[in-house]
Amino acid sequence: MAAKSKRQQAIDLAVLTPLDWVDERTGAVRGTKWFLFRNVPRDISWMQTLGSAALTAFIVQALTGAILAMYYKPSSEIDPLTGKPIAYTSIEAITNELTLGWLVRGMHKWGASVFIILLFLHMGRVFLFGAYKYPRELTWITGVLILVMGMLMGFTGYLLPWDQTAYWATVVGINLNGTAPFAGPWLAQFLAGGAEIGSDTLPKWYALHMLLIPGALIALIFVHIYLVTRLGVSSPPWSSERAGRERAAAAAPSGARAGLVRGSGGD
Repeated sequence: MAAKSKRQQAIDLAVLTPLDWVDERTGAVRGTKWFLFRNVPRDISWMQTLGSAALTAFIVQALTGAILAMYYKPSSEIDPLTGKPIAYTSIEAITNELTLGWLVRGMHKWGASVFIILLFLHMGRVFLFGAYKYPRELTWITGVLILVMGMLMGFTGYLLPWDQTAYWATVVGINLNGTAPFAGPWLAQFLAGGAEIGSDTLPKWYALHMLLIPGALIALIFVHIYLVTRLGVSSPPWSSERAGRERAAAAAPSGARAGLVRGSGGD
């Protein structure tokens, strides 16, 4: 191998030294290699990319949502200049006055539907391929929770324009939740911010849409991706390595697990 030039050595030193310093303290480089460079079944197809497509749609939603949040005003008060609710006025300003605001809002609005559709397609593929079976049960559970959080994101975001369509659709949604047994009336009052939809409803839904639900969704996505990386991508049902293999015999507890099992501590 030819010796590296002084310039190449200087570039390697400038690039690799910080990476080595970070990796020595965090393991970030090794973790990235573990995540990116892994074996996958040879008989997978484009069907296995639906999860990545859903993740891409979520990233687009997060970016466009962050831009919209910079200009949106979650207030149901009437703007004295326009005679319209402040929230609705801010939506009009984003659409008509902000540079490319119509594009950002359109991407966020229709991207929500694309995200949910991709989630359904991805989960349908997982179900038909049997990829929810052992040892991927927890991966399936986190995926279901991601779908639930995604639908809640769409539900809470529907009210934010504060127009007639959003208002009455939300009234229907809250009333449907209110018919649930036991917790239904409490849930309806919590969602409405009182006995009926009013000035306190919009800020609460904005907080749910921007903070609480996205935080839970991001956490679930990280767990889901970790499980997919750890357990690997499942093969199609017609493959010899298809999902749902027989469970291995349980090994005797050892090491840190030994003390967690009754009778394994040598008593």
